[in-house]
Amino acid sequence: MNIVNGFFPLLQGAGSGGGQMASMFVTFGLVFVVMYFLIIRPQSKRQKKAKAMLAALKRGDRVVTIGGIHGIVHSIKDDVVIIKVDDNTKIEFSKSAVSTVLQQARAEAEPAGPSAEIKE
Repeated sequence: MNIVNGFFPLLQGAGSGGGQMASMFVTFGLVFVVMYFLIIRPQSKRQKKAKAMLAALKRGDRVVTIGGIHGIVHSIKDDVVIIKVDDNTKIEFSKSAVSTVLQQARAEAEPAGPSAEIKE
């Protein structure tokens, strides 16, 4: 019993003191659970979604950077993306600077069947 009192001096009180400690630990546990579901979990989901978006980035995608520059992806290297902003203007950005993909590039070999496009 002396060892327990040495490690946990706050638990060596009357019966009501131990009950207060238990309720305090339960309260802290509930606060942590609420913080996890309201803050930590949604943030990790957003990070996974952004990572997947950057991994799926390809040439021809219309993108917006975190600075608000709109353009079309011209080429992609390891961690660098070159965005074509105008006819003769290409800017090199870090891949993580891409905020959103507005429109993905069309596949080069789209099927020409009836489901591809309806013409009137």
